[in-house]
Amino acid sequence: MSSLSVPPFPTNPRQDAIDLYKAFKGFGCDSAAIINILAHRDATQRAYIQHEYKAMYSKDLSTRLSSELSGHLKKAMLLWILDPAGRDATILRQALTEDIDLRTATEIICSRTPSQLQTIKQIYYSKYGVYPENDIHYQTSGEHKKLLLAYVGTVRYEGPEVDPQMVSIDAKDLYKAGEKRLGTDEKTFICIFSERSRAQLAAIAYSYHHTYGSKLEKVVKGETSGNFEFALLTILSCAENHAKYFAKVLHKAMKGLGTNDTTLIRTVVTRTEIDMQYIKAEYYQKHQKSLRDAIHSETSGHYRTFLLELVGPNA
Repeated sequence: MSSLSVPPFPTNPRQDAIDLYKAFKGFGCDSAAIINILAHRDATQRAYIQHEYKAMYSKDLSTRLSSELSGHLKKAMLLWILDPAGRDATILRQALTEDIDLRTATEIICSRTPSQLQTIKQIYYSKYGVYPENDIHYQTSGEHKKLLLAYVGTVRYEGPEVDPQMVSIDAKDLYKAGEKRLGTDEKTFICIFSERSRAQLAAIAYSYHHTYGSKLEKVVKGETSGNFEFALLTILSCAENHAKYFAKVLHKAMKGLGTNDTTLIRTVVTRTEIDMQYIKAEYYQKHQKSLRDAIHSETSGHYRTFLLELVGPNA
């Protein structure tokens, strides 16, 4: 459920483009005006604005934003003006080829639905001339590589129905592949985690705990490690409660001394149009503090304003 607040009346993309051009003119830019427009336009409206801006001023809006803004606000805004799938493709490409960050690449892959992944793959290929599988194959290794390639390459069911008989079989197979034996049969974990739907995997986790007395999350932590463990846990957490998963990501980004602004920006910008309302509810339930208040205390200036506009009000 999106937290994006858009005007109750149809907006004029040409007028928005003109207003943005005015905000860029003169000494320094009017960041507040830019935020006031772009933070309140959905993906379709942002695409129209960019089209109009290019038609009128013969320059990409992203290029102008890049030259006028700076710091964290610039990074957040350049991601925001993309559509959700194009944004994910951009983040994934950067994580796999530029600023190598396998945790970020893993999160993007393992937290997205099969239909989202298919769209990301198409955009990735159209923008970069290769499929993400090529870059995954080059940058990752071992069981982590096998799981990511299987997860990206498998078309999974996305509905709520589960197969109770298969749930029991899969739970038993995971038990035999991990806790019951010396060592771990990683192939079984990869097969089940990459091929089962979210609803099915959540049911498997419940069945496992009920039958064998251990939480599947704890089993994964005990049987695996490193990026392979992180990928399995991301898949499992998003199957059980994706909003809770991202609330945890946001909390980790802001807790302690300093803030991981890269993670904060990525999570807020990518989830605003997807499920931010649910994430806010999960965050408050866990920490008895609103996500808005947490972001307000960890950020400042126009960067803070922009993120808070995307997150939306507490209620």
